[in-house]
Amino acid sequence: MNPAIENLAARGFVQQCTDVEGLSRLMDEGPVTFYEGTDPTGGSLHIGHMVPYFAFRHLRAAGHKGIALLGGGTARIGDPSGKTQTRKMLSYEQLDRNTQTIRAQLDAFVGFEGDGARPVNNKDWLADLNYIDFLRDIGSHFSVNRMLSFESYKMRLETGLSFVEFNYQLLQSYDFLELYRRYGCRLQIGGDDQWGNIVAGAELIRRVEGAEVFGLTFPLVTTADGKKMGKTEQGALFLDPALTSPYDFFQYWRNVQDADLRRFLLMFTFLPVEECEQLCAPGKNPNEGKERLAWEFTALIHGKAEADKALAGARAAFGGAGGDVSAMPQARLKRSSFEAGYNVVDLFTDAALVSSKNEGRRLVQQGGAFVGTLAAGPLDAGSAASLTALTDVGARIGVESLNDRGELLLRAGKKRYCRVITA
Repeated sequence: MNPAIENLAARGFVQQCTDVEGLSRLMDEGPVTFYEGTDPTGGSLHIGHMVPYFAFRHLRAAGHKGIALLGGGTARIGDPSGKTQTRKMLSYEQLDRNTQTIRAQLDAFVGFEGDGARPVNNKDWLADLNYIDFLRDIGSHFSVNRMLSFESYKMRLETGLSFVEFNYQLLQSYDFLELYRRYGCRLQIGGDDQWGNIVAGAELIRRVEGAEVFGLTFPLVTTADGKKMGKTEQGALFLDPALTSPYDFFQYWRNVQDADLRRFLLMFTFLPVEECEQLCAPGKNPNEGKERLAWEFTALIHGKAEADKALAGARAAFGGAGGDVSAMPQARLKRSSFEAGYNVVDLFTDAALVSSKNEGRRLVQQGGAFVGTLAAGPLDAGSAASLTALTDVGARIGVESLNDRGELLLRAGKKRYCRVITA
């Protein structure tokens, strides 16, 4: 087997391949051009997008050439794959803005310098497509019965599939054809929910060009308890620091379940396989591996400085050596509110530990709201444990709870901390 495929398999990426032996032989002959597509239906990439782009980098490191296809054209109708409802239609202007943002994020992660990776926008050939010609030249190669046999369409038939969405597979297949013609692209990679679209594109190229191309999909990653990976109490885990702070990003990976650690180290870092195995060896403290996972991934997305800061803040909150309270998430609130007696629900809402007062009341009533005096400077191990749970929604926090620098420590649930600074 070709070393690039062996590496992906060893790290848990390979789910399905149209012809793994044929792809291996092709890679043995020399560099293969491949592509991964992302529709700009949101203003930021999130963790659900990242598995294929880690594989992208592994393939590029093995000498192959990648295309990051930005779906500025396909996003105008929306992919029904993996969705139970029709996507909200966005304006073309919004899609263009999203495309630019996502291109910048991919450039930061993948790197578009040199000829190892390039960005391409399918809007370039889809936006002005002649529909009649498209149906004659492309649509004639598709069987409706065959399309409906794919899981992505079968699932949507239960909840309703619009005719606009039904066209999506034709457009994505046409993308593969265009990339084959323009750049000699022979491989499409993506999440396993794209299997039907990828197979359809490979079949289209075989019919139209008489050429063999390949498809490779990766598992849709869930946590050990079956939850969708990257989902938090606040929603999706975004790469944009304005949507998910580097600290919260770090904390998500620092708090993964023990059962997920090995798999996530292999998929979401570029540490050698042997080092990942050592971090998960029997008898090894899993918290060391989790901290390494969190630091590595945060550094890849936000840079080493932000990863160091998040690590210091997490250690301060949870009593680890080398902690620094200045690196914890912060909220600046008025001292006069504490002088008057700060209602606990208002306090947690204003500190952005809850999104609404109703959520704040539930947090307090369920025993998840904690308040403690915060030491000045770095916290020693155990210092962050002196917290008091408040269960009365009418409780008020006064200035006596502030330290001599006018600071306070809040905790929501088991893992979300905030350093309150008053002025």
